[in-house]
Amino acid sequence: MANFGPKDIKKLREMTDAGMMDCKKALTEADGDMDKAVEWLRDQGMGAAAKKAGKVAAEGAIGIKVDGKKAVIVEINSQTDFVAQNDKFKDLLSTVVAHAFDNNLADAEAINDSTINGEAFSEYLSQQVAVIGEKLVVRRSALIQGDENTAVNAYVHSNQQNGVIIEAKCDSVATAEAMMPVLKEIAMHAAAMAPTTLSYKDFDAQYVADETKGRIVAIETENEELRRLGKTEKNVPQYISMSQLTDEVMAQAEKALKAELAAEGKPEKIWDKILPGKIARFISDNTTLDQEQCLLDQKFVMDDSKTVAQYLEEKAKAAGGTATITSFTRLEVGEGIEVKEEDFAAEVAAQMA
Repeated sequence: MANFGPKDIKKLREMTDAGMMDCKKALTEADGDMDKAVEWLRDQGMGAAAKKAGKVAAEGAIGIKVDGKKAVIVEINSQTDFVAQNDKFKDLLSTVVAHAFDNNLADAEAINDSTINGEAFSEYLSQQVAVIGEKLVVRRSALIQGDENTAVNAYVHSNQQNGVIIEAKCDSVATAEAMMPVLKEIAMHAAAMAPTTLSYKDFDAQYVADETKGRIVAIETENEELRRLGKTEKNVPQYISMSQLTDEVMAQAEKALKAELAAEGKPEKIWDKILPGKIARFISDNTTLDQEQCLLDQKFVMDDSKTVAQYLEEKAKAAGGTATITSFTRLEVGEGIEVKEEDFAAEVAAQMA
């Protein structure tokens, strides 16, 4: 005869959040002993986590925390977006973000190697897998810690699918304080425009060369089709990054632009009024890679007459100082994860076997 009843099953379920039948089985295995039943469920939960380890966790959410001169961002993946909207998952994300923030954990590896609530983080996460019912992965994280002259801020989109933390070094405490809302705006920009790096100076020369060749070939191929259709062809750029616009290149460009003005019959005495705009256009036309991938070189979404760098400089100057963005981290859920196409019929057949 069982040494437990419906009230015990209900109590165990409330304690562990496990399913009713699982709680009943746990109490049966433990002969009604509540502590042993909890231990049995924990063991089974870890077994469930191992079973789910082969599943691809490409959904999930991004969490951030910013306070003073410190900010943290964490990506936790789940198998389905449905689970990512679950309150239990949201509680997990909030707990892990606070854990990383409070313990100055610099990345996901540090989080996964840490101890939380007196137990190994891996054990804690396995229990969450058992409760939530899907594979869960703390995949990426980053931490920013600045001094008194550092401005720090963050932004996470309302659907928690992407987020950004960002910092800027300033000339004074006062400027750093003034830059806080500006960095929030720039973090929102980065979330929307998805830059991959801070500046063109971060690019490897070979990467730029390969991208240049690839883009020229792509435009030339597209122009063949446009010619066939009798449509206006696209301009084929000579360059795609500021890193290619050497002093020699710019001198040649200015010479060519002056020749154009002469051919158009423009008086030489007004060239100095026309040339700056034409040179700016030349730079814009030949830095498309920077504009696509570099935060500082992108057109600022709230005022596309300026780049992000120019907007920051303008705001810092208005505050009576200077500011330079030194780092940012943008995370988007599932970015870079390959999800294998599943054969649904085969999966059902396998489960029925």
